[in-house]
Amino acid sequence: MTAHQTLHRPDPVTCGCDTAPGLLPVDQAIARGLALVSPVPEVETLPLAAATGRVLARDIAAPVPLPLFDNAAMDGYACRSGDLSGQGPWVLPVAGCARAGDVPTPLPNGSAMRILTGAPVPQGADAVIAQEAVRRQGEAIAIAARPRTEQHIRRTGDDLAAGMPLLPAGRIVRAPEAAALAGAGVAEVTVRRRVRVAILCSGSELAVPGTPLKPGQIWDANHAMLTAALDRPCIDRIPLPACADDPEALRELVAQAAAQADIMITTGGVSVGDEDHMAAVIQDLGGRIEVTKLAMKPGKPLSLGQIGHALWLGLPGNPVAAFVTWHVIGQVLAGRMAGLSDPGPAKTLAALGAPIRHKPGRCEYRPARLPGHDARGVAQVICLDGAGSHRVAQLAGADALVMIPADVEAMSRGDLVEVLPL
Repeated sequence: MTAHQTLHRPDPVTCGCDTAPGLLPVDQAIARGLALVSPVPEVETLPLAAATGRVLARDIAAPVPLPLFDNAAMDGYACRSGDLSGQGPWVLPVAGCARAGDVPTPLPNGSAMRILTGAPVPQGADAVIAQEAVRRQGEAIAIAARPRTEQHIRRTGDDLAAGMPLLPAGRIVRAPEAAALAGAGVAEVTVRRRVRVAILCSGSELAVPGTPLKPGQIWDANHAMLTAALDRPCIDRIPLPACADDPEALRELVAQAAAQADIMITTGGVSVGDEDHMAAVIQDLGGRIEVTKLAMKPGKPLSLGQIGHALWLGLPGNPVAAFVTWHVIGQVLAGRMAGLSDPGPAKTLAALGAPIRHKPGRCEYRPARLPGHDARGVAQVICLDGAGSHRVAQLAGADALVMIPADVEAMSRGDLVEVLPL
């Protein structure tokens, strides 16, 4: 079997970007951003059916044991092992039938009882014999092999005892969590309120998609991209119109967004060009900037700061760079503010399906696709050709980002890389 060379473990301190002069490593940028945020304090109590996708604000203990009562794990016959004395086979009369929803009844001595999956175990029975393991003889059954005590019985509390932790605070209510809560009889849950996120895309060249373009204009891809990325039940979006590269207009919209939002996301205006006004606007309004110039490709000009009570996340204007920085950094900060105990993003390892080259200096997050597994079951990943922060159409073919360490010049087919599924 061919061994794979692990060039990068899921650990940001090994990416090599801490050696880039004047640039902040990605993990340090995330740490600084996390220091600026805390979970929103307000909570609300919702019916379970209305809480899908919301974040639990409190630990939940099981109010009852699960299962609630002893019940059959399969269709068959309940019996008392003490009634099977001596050498088999044994013949027992069948005394009735227990169905799901029935009230449990005593099992007569020297008898068996027909029982269906989920039905309460008759009082006194200590085993259930699968129906295919017996032979029916009129109103009796013939048992060839002695059953084990507790066989095919789900005892009260086997899943979870009453009072034990059921779900911790910080978990999203998904289908598995909803099943656990409903099964324990929990009808309402306390969740954190939605995080309010404002989206402000800046650039004199931007036009609303579908409208006629003037010379030099492009359609705004970032607003639609971020709107889709933020389409989560735990987030309330505050849409704002795109703004030209005008300091006064930007100042007005930024002040408006910061007054309403927990997180203000801007795109564009964070580099060092003559029309990049966002940093000055933030500072003019009394905000502070904690992060600029990341050792990251794409996304070097990403900025992080605070204005009033709102976190400011200044994403680059190029759509691919905006997408990558949101996925790698922005969603982690939003998740922490939403109250998630593990805000992510989820990471895994996969083997490169084709060799790649990379210019050392900054760690690179390259759009990629996950075609599946090889014959040995190893997950494969293939970086998309011609990566560039302007190639927005390329994103539609990606279902993952590959993290290429900053100090690596080339990687071979089969090398393991860190992957962030999209």
